[in-house]
Amino acid sequence: MTLTVVLGLVLGLGVVLIVSPFAWPATGEARTRSRSAGGFLRQRLSQAGLPSVSLTAVGAVCVVGGVAIAALSFALVPVVVISLIAGVGALALPLAMIQWRVRSRRRAARVLWPDIVDHLVSAVRSGLALPDSVMTLAHTGPVTTRDAFSEFARDYRATGNFGLSIDALKDRLADPVADRILETLRMSREVGGSELTTVLRNLSSYLRQEAALRSEVEARQSWVVNAARLGVAAPWVILVLLATRPEAAAAYNTFGGGLLIVGGLLVTVIAYRLMLALGRFPQERRWFA
Repeated sequence: MTLTVVLGLVLGLGVVLIVSPFAWPATGEARTRSRSAGGFLRQRLSQAGLPSVSLTAVGAVCVVGGVAIAALSFALVPVVVISLIAGVGALALPLAMIQWRVRSRRRAARVLWPDIVDHLVSAVRSGLALPDSVMTLAHTGPVTTRDAFSEFARDYRATGNFGLSIDALKDRLADPVADRILETLRMSREVGGSELTTVLRNLSSYLRQEAALRSEVEARQSWVVNAARLGVAAPWVILVLLATRPEAAAAYNTFGGGLLIVGGLLVTVIAYRLMLALGRFPQERRWFA
């Protein structure tokens, strides 16, 4: 009876959440916050290399995955609280994967940007104009960035406006290092000067040193982080194994058992987030976005 009530409440909550955008449309400050959250997620999708994925598709995957994992978890481990926790975790899993892809791409791009700057220096020193120097990266630059620079070439040929084409290129690359490079090119285009190659060479040297230092520190830190993750996951693996036994499942389905699991979840989340916060490297922000 208790399980039926809980499932009915969860189903009712889902129906209310689905109907709420139509029954109570966002207005004023709420709409502004919604646009801000949507813009943040859109930026994350661009940084993850998924600019064509819609926010609706991401939301649908989150909801379907959460419901499916919750149902599968309850079929394997008949404990309501564990099933709800699994469903909520699966609900956030696509967002976590997007964030992981952003970090992975940024880590890979950290090695590519010095080479891109070197290509720009070679093109500028050979006598090419700045727009032509940037367009050459569609053929000579790293493979992962060629599509973005090809789009820049098409935009510039269509509009002839270097500033607008640079803004569109910044949105496609969605990287703080790219912002700095492209803003340097914009300033040189608008103000002029003969020190562009010197500035770019210095920037390339700095980026290589920073990439080498970060790679060394991250390699050493990964052992500690992986050990901490194993320590966080181990109690939950034991809990799931215990919950497969009927007598343990009956005990965890009581109010006290559910409270114990929720308390353990809060301690786990706080400890894990604290571990990540203490070991997190400062990430450069997109000041020129």
